Amino acid sequence: MNRGQRGKLAMATAALAIGLLSLTGCGYINAQQTTEQYSSSDGTRTDLGPLQLRNVIIVSDGEGKPGRVIGAVYNTSSNDVILTIKGAEGSQTQVPVKKNSYTMLNGSSDAAILSATGAKPGALAEVTISENGTNKEAKFTVPVLDGTLVDYKNFLPTPEPTPSGTATATETGTPTETATPTPSSTAGH
Repeated sequence: MNRGQRGKLAMATAALAIGLLSLTGCGYINAQQTTEQYSSSDGTRTDLGPLQLRNVIIVSDGEGKPGRVIGAVYNTSSNDVILTIKGAEGSQTQVPVKKNSYTMLNGSSDAAILSATGAKPGALAEVTISENGTNKEAKFTVPVLDGTLVDYKNFLPTPEPTPSGTATATETGTPTETATPTPSSTAGH
């Protein structure tokens, strides 16, 4: 190999190395997105002791109105656990979760309804969660959505029926003397 060929080979090798570095350089200085855990949904996630809450949201018509908590709760412990979710104005709901299992908060399996939502739809509401297994407690924020999206319309809490007036028997008249038949009213009988 002569000197000219060696120079061309060195330049080709350098060009190839620069090309490979430019293709992989982004991965060298930027974190790989698939290694980061995140909620790729409308809801949020958090862990509390053996409980893992996933895709948790509150569906409500407005701030201060009732809101249904939907999502999933996984229990990784060998004991049944009761999750308590506390919202605004002292509202709370309890969700039983069986050992080594999960509970879907979707309205059909559990009606986890808070009597008052702490934020208007489109905002974040702070809730406090606790579980009776380890008596741990944590706060986290949950998105509040309304029925604008068709997927969430069925999850809006239905208002409690208000008692309507019931029919009661009332006296409409006062008794009078008994009528005595007259000869004209009994004629022909």
